[in-house]
Amino acid sequence: MTTEDLTVLQDIERAAGTPFAEIGMAAVADDEPPSTAALREFQQAGRAWVWTEDDLPIGYLVAGVVDEIAHIEQVSVRPDYAGRRIGKRLIDRAARWAATAGMPAMTLTTFTEVPWNGPYYERLGFRYLSSDEETPGLIAVRAAEQAHGLDRWPRACMRAELADWSMD
Repeated sequence: MTTEDLTVLQDIERAAGTPFAEIGMAAVADDEPPSTAALREFQQAGRAWVWTEDDLPIGYLVAGVVDEIAHIEQVSVRPDYAGRRIGKRLIDRAARWAATAGMPAMTLTTFTEVPWNGPYYERLGFRYLSSDEETPGLIAVRAAEQAHGLDRWPRACMRAELADWSMD
């Protein structure tokens, strides 16, 4: 990924928001994508991956580390490319990175009732965490999401063990 890709990632994020508006979640659809500075931090840390087709970036994933576990901060794919397992391939790439770094698992937070969110991640092998399984870092992530207004819709933390992860 190049520095020039960063604004394209923002465009991908905006496009990926469109389906949220279609299901009554306009606030999510209208939310601003991560800044180029934030995306650059992920890029410089080696925790940003882009999926391209015909040299056109169509999806991306950025990952952080929360309580010494890989944490998927954002994975977005242009809606016109949905159903091609691009999100899964990006998550597989993050899983390889996490495994190489010696991390046992990946976490994320997601909307539980949006078909391409919680149910999708569950099909991939993530499981919902109970509140007593949430680590201090995940609790902080969720608190920031609540402050941002994302809890207008049901959200939860999920985790996938890398030992159980099946890569394409």
